Amino acid sequence: MIQFSFIIPVYNRPHEIKELLESFKALITSDAFEIVIIEDGSTLCCSDIVADYQDALDISYYQKQNTGPGDSRNFGMGLAKGNYYIILDSDVLLPPDYLEQVSTFLKHNYVDCFGGADAAHDSFTDLQKAINYTMTSFLTTGGIRGSKKAVQHFEPRSFNMGLSKIAFEATHGFAKIHPGEDPDLSHRITKAGFKTAFVPDIAVFHKRRVSWSSFMLQVKKFGLVRPILNKWHPQGAKITFWLPTLFILFTLASMLFGIIYGWLFLLPLAIYVAVILADATLKAKSIAVGFMAVLAMFIQFFGYGYGFLKATIYIHWLEKDPQKQFPRLFFK
Repeated sequence: MIQFSFIIPVYNRPHEIKELLESFKALITSDAFEIVIIEDGSTLCCSDIVADYQDALDISYYQKQNTGPGDSRNFGMGLAKGNYYIILDSDVLLPPDYLEQVSTFLKHNYVDCFGGADAAHDSFTDLQKAINYTMTSFLTTGGIRGSKKAVQHFEPRSFNMGLSKIAFEATHGFAKIHPGEDPDLSHRITKAGFKTAFVPDIAVFHKRRVSWSSFMLQVKKFGLVRPILNKWHPQGAKITFWLPTLFILFTLASMLFGIIYGWLFLLPLAIYVAVILADATLKAKSIAVGFMAVLAMFIQFFGYGYGFLKATIYIHWLEKDPQKQFPRLFFK
């Protein structure tokens, strides 16, 4: 029998926990579950907020020194009472049928690790909707964060991820790299003989409280991490990881040749931008979100592409030690 434990690390974001716990109260499910919240060395703690919900929800709350989200998830799973863990970020909201959909899927298609997609809620700001679009659209990421075409061989992400106790004990959970701990664990789960899957219809609403500058830093780190993961798990390396770097070269070449030889050289880039603008506008029903999505697309590709190229040079070509070269990507 599956017994669910939700594992949620939090760092200086008590307001997010309040919103997330409200969405837990609205869950429609017959399955019992516990919520394990791990305060990862926060100076702004959510203990008072958690106390307000402990009569309505089965919550275990722990405080510890800051060791990063991966290690905090491991800490929570080690203390959880359930035998199947659902890992969430603190900045998500759950739709009412979330656990019901997860339970139904596992009863008919049991896997030891699953992942789901993320989506934008109507209440999100235009910036949140624009960034959500660029992070999830097939036109910008190829559906890497979850699509119905990726039911098998999917790399779950820890904003919406399930992991059995057996798989956790066999792999020892997340490593201390961040970001990148999610695909690293997915690879190790597969190597250990467990199956992963994408679960349709369990998207969470991912708020992503970021600014343009923090988004740039985030995607740059994603790019820096990928060559490290390719070094650790070469079977997972894909030529498509080079696409953002190639997009940088394509954009610069288009602008250069457009200036020297004429506007026709800018046409392919202009068409792609127009498609992004139209698609984001239609999906969000907002021209403002459409224009912001175009900017977010450029930031995502340039940040990731630059980070990927930089880390590839150091890790693969110069054969530097990842932890010594990029210490900010690792927790001690």
